[in-house]
Amino acid sequence: MANEQVITRIREMLEALLADKPEYFLVEIRIKPTNNVKVFVDADNGASIDKLVSLNRQLYPQLETSGLFPDNDFSLEVSSPGLDEPLKTPRQFVKNTGRKVEVTLLDGAIKEGKLLSFTDEALTLEETVGKKKEIFITNINLSEIKHTKVCIVF
Repeated sequence: MANEQVITRIREMLEALLADKPEYFLVEIRIKPTNNVKVFVDADNGASIDKLVSLNRQLYPQLETSGLFPDNDFSLEVSSPGLDEPLKTPRQFVKNTGRKVEVTLLDGAIKEGKLLSFTDEALTLEETVGKKKEIFITNINLSEIKHTKVCIVF
C-alpha cells in the first residue's frame, strides 16, 4: 500500500481517537522507510504527556490489527511537535499568537517578530528593527512563506 494511503488510514484512526478531545489536533504523520510511524499531536493549551501516552496505547493495537504493516513490522511514536518543528496547521499559528517567531520566506529572507495575528491568507508580525528599536507591523502572505518556527526566548 502506498505511503499516502497508509497515512490517510492512520489519520482516520487518529481523528476517531481525538473526536472526544476537541482541544487536541493532529499536526502531522510521517512514516520512515523503516516503518517508523511518527505522529505529531498538539493541543490548544499544550499536549500533556499522559494524553500522548494514552493515544499511543490506543493507536498501537489498531495499527496491529489494520493490516497496514505486514507482519506488524512497524514502530510507533506519538509526541507533540518540538520547538524545532515548523508550524504547520492554522491552530498552531493561533495557539502561538503573541509569541516570537522566525519566518523564513521563499526567497531566503528571514523575518523575526511577535506573531500578532493569523488568517487563511497571511500572518501579521510586529518586528523590532535597528538600534533605535523601531517597531514595524508587517503582513506576510502565506504563499511567500517557506516555514515559520517559534523562537525560544530566555
